[in-house]
Amino acid sequence: MLAIATKMWYNSVTSNGIAGGESAFWKGSNAMANRMILNETSYFGAGVITEIVNEANKRGFKKILVVTDPDLLEFGVTVKVTALLDAAGIDYEVFSNVKANPTVFCVKAGLEAFRDSEADSIIAVGGGSAMDTAKAIGIISSNPEFSDVVSLEGVADTKNPSVPIIAVPTTAGTAAEVTINYVITDEKNKRKFVCVDPHDIPVVAVVDSDMMTTMPKGLTASTGMDALTHAIEGYTTLAAWELTDTLHLKAIEIIGRSLRAAVANDPKGREDMALGQYVAGMGFSNVGLGVVHGMAHPLGAFYDTPHGIANAVLLPYVMEYNAEFTGDKFRHIAEAMGVDTSGMDEAAYRKAAVDAVRQLSKDVGIPEKLHEIGVKEEDLPALAESAFADVCTGGNPRPCTVESILEIYKKAF
Repeated sequence: MLAIATKMWYNSVTSNGIAGGESAFWKGSNAMANRMILNETSYFGAGVITEIVNEANKRGFKKILVVTDPDLLEFGVTVKVTALLDAAGIDYEVFSNVKANPTVFCVKAGLEAFRDSEADSIIAVGGGSAMDTAKAIGIISSNPEFSDVVSLEGVADTKNPSVPIIAVPTTAGTAAEVTINYVITDEKNKRKFVCVDPHDIPVVAVVDSDMMTTMPKGLTASTGMDALTHAIEGYTTLAAWELTDTLHLKAIEIIGRSLRAAVANDPKGREDMALGQYVAGMGFSNVGLGVVHGMAHPLGAFYDTPHGIANAVLLPYVMEYNAEFTGDKFRHIAEAMGVDTSGMDEAAYRKAAVDAVRQLSKDVGIPEKLHEIGVKEEDLPALAESAFADVCTGGNPRPCTVESILEIYKKAF
């Protein structure tokens, strides 16, 4: 038996109360391996949703549950997929009770819809919320012992792969179509929890920029900044290695040059963003994130803050906190963002990287402070406690405490 230690990520709290940087788990006897998990098949480009029919037929799907949200139904986005199924004579039902920051209740409703439909597969049409809901439905359908949903938190010991999922993103940001993780809100306890499971990855990703053309400017901006956060946190996380560094730097470059154009609804900008966010997902799914996400998740749980906006506001402040623990990586981030770092010393290129991120965020209309997005100062201590316990925080390059996280919140407030 080959002995390996596979790089995974989760929050590790040491005995002295510091969120640690454990990154290598599942230990074998004498060897270590870096693991990469990606979709079986992915399609890219305008108009590639037509491949959905080919994949469904090739895989022998008899009936499909289409998981989407009501807005996408209302604005005629989901019908682009269901029309293809109609024309091909493929049986399906639609579950559209997906909300932003999907909840345990939402997942349970989706599970009931999947069972009632007697479907054998899922097509997720939407942003991260639809895809995260679909992943939870798919995993629990194959592993019913996790039907309470909350037991999926962290690295759940599921035995069976998810029901087959074809993921069709309609936003350029979350990269949920290529990741092995998903996020659910526990509305009862006012918290978000992250689930990390190689069994949940969609078998097919269909990344069609035409499915993203109806995104309003604000959503394009926030999801794009989410993608940039994925790339920067994935590049600097403790589990990062050469292959994921290559992916993340390329993602930063693509996003840095194309997000402004995508917000202006330029077709090339949208197509580039669709690719850039996917490339970021290829990387961070396999090495994890950091305390930006750890701090953003409580904002979604407390205030239902859109995830991309939470990340975008927090990212520059966390970059400043992490700068001294990132070696020369901020030089490469600055250069990928289009900054000429020639002649800059360490302090200068680190500042340049933060400034470039802050300027991009400002240019696409993201607020600069937490109070502008409804965060309450009296909630900051509770938010810090929740962020410290988040699964993403342990991957941060600089160790965190509740107190240090609270200080970042205060600076961002």
